[in-house]
Amino acid sequence: MNGQKQGGAAEPEFEARVRALLAGDASLVRPSPVPYPEIRRRGVLERRRRLAAGGAALAALAAVPVGAYALGGGSTAASPAGPSPTVLTSARPAPTGPATPTAPARPASAAHQLLDGITFEQAAAGLGKCLDYNKAHRLPRDPVHTDLGKPADYRIILAMRSTGDSNAPGDGYFVVAVREKPVPVRLICTVKDGGASGLNTSAGDPFGDAGTPVAPDINSGKLYQQSVIDKGNWKFPFRWGIIGGYRASVATMTVSYGGSAGEAVLDHGWFVATGTLHQQVTAAPHLKGYDATGKLVYDSDQDTSYEKTLP
Repeated sequence: MNGQKQGGAAEPEFEARVRALLAGDASLVRPSPVPYPEIRRRGVLERRRRLAAGGAALAALAAVPVGAYALGGGSTAASPAGPSPTVLTSARPAPTGPATPTAPARPASAAHQLLDGITFEQAAAGLGKCLDYNKAHRLPRDPVHTDLGKPADYRIILAMRSTGDSNAPGDGYFVVAVREKPVPVRLICTVKDGGASGLNTSAGDPFGDAGTPVAPDINSGKLYQQSVIDKGNWKFPFRWGIIGGYRASVATMTVSYGGSAGEAVLDHGWFVATGTLHQQVTAAPHLKGYDATGKLVYDSDQDTSYEKTLP
C-alpha cells in the first residue's frame, strides 16, 4: 500500500520533469530555412545546361548535308522521353534520268560529209530551220509533211554549199538528214540568208520496190545539177552530191561525175557521194558498189530505174 502511495506521489513529479524536458527540446527543434538562393542558382544552371544542349543539337543538324538523314534510323525506336526522330528532306527535285538530247546525230565521217567549212553546229541549226519551215508551210492532211518531228529525231548525213541558179538565185548550203522512227524520213533542205528556202522530203523505205543492192534517191538531182533553165550554162566550180540507200551486201562504193572521181561514204544504210565539177556535163553521176570481196554488185549503168542523162 505504502509503495503504491509513494509511486503515485512520485508520478506527478516525474511526468512534470518529462514534460519540461520535451517542451525544452521542442523549442529547440525548428525547421531549416528554405535555401532560396541555392535553389535559384541551381535553376539558372539547369536552364543554361538545357540551352547549351539544344544549341549543340541544332548545330549538329545544320552540319548535316541537305537531303541526309540527321537523326534516327529505320529500325531504331524513339526514346520514350523524347520526340520522334527528325528527317531532313532536300529542297532539290529528285533526278529524273539523263537529259533528253536536242541535237541531231552526227554523220559517220565529218571530213567527207560536212563540207565547204560548214560545221556540225551550223548544219544542226539549219536542220532546225528546215523543220520550222515545214511547220509553217505544211499542207493539211498531208501524211508526209504533217509532222516531221524535231532535230533530235534525225541524223545529218550531208551538209555542203549550194550554188544559186536562174530558178533559185542566191547561194547558201544544203542540209540532208534522215530519221528512222516512227516513220523513215529523208529530207533535203536549202538554207539561204539565215532561213530555209526550200524543202524536199520523202517517207518510207528508201529502196521502195527496188531489189537492187543500191538505190539512188530519185530526188538527188537537186544536189548534182543546176536548173534546166541554165542548161549548158552552169556556174563553176560546182559542188555536187548524190545520196541513196545501200544493202548489207555492199561494202564499198565509187562515184565519178564529168570524168572526175568523187568520194563515197557509207553511213548507216545511206550512201553519200560528193565531188566538185569544173565543166559542163550531160550525164548523171556514175555509181558502182562492191561487196567485201571486191566483187562488183551494182552498176548504175545497168540500173534501169536510174536516170543516166540530165534533162
